[in-house]
Amino acid sequence: MAKIEKIELRMVDLVPKVKRTDAIQSFVSQETPIVTITDADGATGTGYSYTIGTGGSSVMRLLADHLAPRLIGRDADQIEAIWHELEFATHATTIGAITAIALAAIDTALWDLRARKQNLPLWKLAGGAKDRCPLYTTEGGWLHIETQALVDDALQAKAKGFTGSKVKIGKPHGSEDFSRLSAVRKAVGDGYEIMTDCNQGFSVDEAIRRAERLRELDLAWIEEPLPADDIDGHVRLSNSTATPIAVGESLYSIRHFREYMQKGGANIIQVDVGRIGGITPWLKVAHAAEAFDMPVCPHFLMELHVSLVCAIQNGKYVEYIPQLDELTGAKMRIEDGHGLAPSEPGIGIDWDWDAVKARSIAEFTTAIVK
Repeated sequence: MAKIEKIELRMVDLVPKVKRTDAIQSFVSQETPIVTITDADGATGTGYSYTIGTGGSSVMRLLADHLAPRLIGRDADQIEAIWHELEFATHATTIGAITAIALAAIDTALWDLRARKQNLPLWKLAGGAKDRCPLYTTEGGWLHIETQALVDDALQAKAKGFTGSKVKIGKPHGSEDFSRLSAVRKAVGDGYEIMTDCNQGFSVDEAIRRAERLRELDLAWIEEPLPADDIDGHVRLSNSTATPIAVGESLYSIRHFREYMQKGGANIIQVDVGRIGGITPWLKVAHAAEAFDMPVCPHFLMELHVSLVCAIQNGKYVEYIPQLDELTGAKMRIEDGHGLAPSEPGIGIDWDWDAVKARSIAEFTTAIVK
């Protein structure tokens, strides 16, 4: 048993490489909390999470003042016990984004530490279902992008062997969305998947109306059509359309997913490590989804999710959005449109520590030691 002796906290603010817009917002900043845990043997593990531009300072204060100090002296292998203790320590402030983002960085660091000490890559340690998984791309499908550019990006992705492309929807009138998606479908043909993402932008009635209009395009899914906490609305929508409904990036508790699965409010589960609170609850949601015969297609964090999708039997796709290029050396390996599971021990992220330290925000850089 090696006890935890040191926790280092950093936050890096990354500017997205391309302009990112959807039905409700523009994504201009990615605050990235990074946690490194060192045990008494000198072994280290690093985890991270993210925001889309707000709340990062609150996450860092929660980590520094309340969560990280509780790790000192703990057995780093007791990941399940630590996760539940930290969740309970924050239960009075409710389960939500700030808490989950903080928990995710710690929990992922603990899994990285365990995998490194066992000399195993995460995908094998967590299940080892397969060594690669199909990719679909989102970066060329943002809401502001002109139709021809959507078509060009989808054709390029198809040529590279990608399984599909995601196109944001939520234009002022449904006819605009239909026109954009029709152009993509005509260009790529029937054998290529088109995913859509509404980013919680519709009412139930409007979502039903638009789903009916888009039905003939044979979409892979309609993602986050309604506010994430409107489970009954999603049930009503799911019952009204044959197009699969995808949810998960804005859910922060395994119990929220349970309700969606039990009530039939979704067909595709997009559980996100950075939003659910780490690898520990991610795996629970993924295995629960398998019991309901639901595929898992996680949101964002491709550098981490490639390992987790490969770990589980029902992992279907990884979303291609490069996130960590400015902070890493070796990138996620891609072959014929598939993400390859990392072979190195740990979560498979090759941190460039000089780049991380150079870009860390000084006021949020903290070391907590025994």
